[in-house]
Amino acid sequence: MNTSVPPLFSPLTLRGVTLRNRIMMSPMCQYSAQEGMPNTWHLVHLGARATGGVGLVMSEATAVVPEGRISPGDVGMWNDEQLEAWRPIVEFIESQGAVPGIQLAHAGRKASTTVPWPDGVHPIPPDQGGWVPFGPSPIPYSERHTVPREMTQEQIAEVTQAFVSAAKRAVSAGFKVIELHMAHGYLLQSFLSPVSNKRTDRYGGDRNGRMTFALELAAAVRASIPTEMPLLVRISSVDWLEEGWQLEDSAALLVKLKDAGVDLVDASSGGISPKAVKAAVVDQQPKFAEYLKKHTKMPIGAVGGITRADQANLIIEGGNADLIVVGRQLLREPHWALLGANKLGVDVPWPNQYLRAKPKS
Repeated sequence: MNTSVPPLFSPLTLRGVTLRNRIMMSPMCQYSAQEGMPNTWHLVHLGARATGGVGLVMSEATAVVPEGRISPGDVGMWNDEQLEAWRPIVEFIESQGAVPGIQLAHAGRKASTTVPWPDGVHPIPPDQGGWVPFGPSPIPYSERHTVPREMTQEQIAEVTQAFVSAAKRAVSAGFKVIELHMAHGYLLQSFLSPVSNKRTDRYGGDRNGRMTFALELAAAVRASIPTEMPLLVRISSVDWLEEGWQLEDSAALLVKLKDAGVDLVDASSGGISPKAVKAAVVDQQPKFAEYLKKHTKMPIGAVGGITRADQANLIIEGGNADLIVVGRQLLREPHWALLGANKLGVDVPWPNQYLRAKPKS
């Protein structure tokens, strides 16, 4: 094994939390909850990546209110029963040397849909057990989706408070990192994008107006959690539409998020419209992280098509990102981080129970 540690496996400190490496498990919905309650599936799913060597294990999008779920199968953090159900999952993740994180979310105008199986995602109308979605303007995500109810300023304040309450519960459950979901066309990104936000009040209009809700919410959550607790945000760097949110808009947002107390931004893309066409995502999306880091000097997480440890290490080594966010590859290989360390020639601890399977150096 090499005596020098590859950058991917160097520690990363954000406020009072240190990750053992620069690998974060991307939040990926499992659609396996009932009434927002996490269960043994979530324990095994998240726990396996903790035993697999990931530095930061991020939960899936976790709804702050029932109507903020994408589907009836989404997990939540809007009551104390959910808090207690999360606690043993958090404790196991931490016992394996990983840092437990939770992504707090509201689905906005993309809420009230079926789980993806067996027939794909379909809107659930209110008369069939669904609920009326909310959004910045009465513009549906697609022709098939229910027209969202335009939020009043009072409702915006209520959702902000729901995020604050969920964040406090997350702290009580033992989570060490909170991420706010401001990407993929869900509520907060739908306020940012000119495609979905046609408001004329202070939460709409020009870019600064459209950023107001996201920035107020980030500041409110930051003020409600411990000073030493990192606050992350996931954004859609671009909408993949000419008339939509662009990379320079994201750079402007990051500057303001940093002022609001956000510590790192996870730079994803897309999701605002089914008409958006993603061009060469595998090549482009990590480049968004590089652009945003260069133009804002803010800690950045790179995500999208990162499947190999050497590829991930080069991104960190080049100073183009501070954290690598891995999604589907971790579904294929729960122990991707441990195996990646071996491929890069660095010795990292394995669970005692798995030592017999550890590759020889």
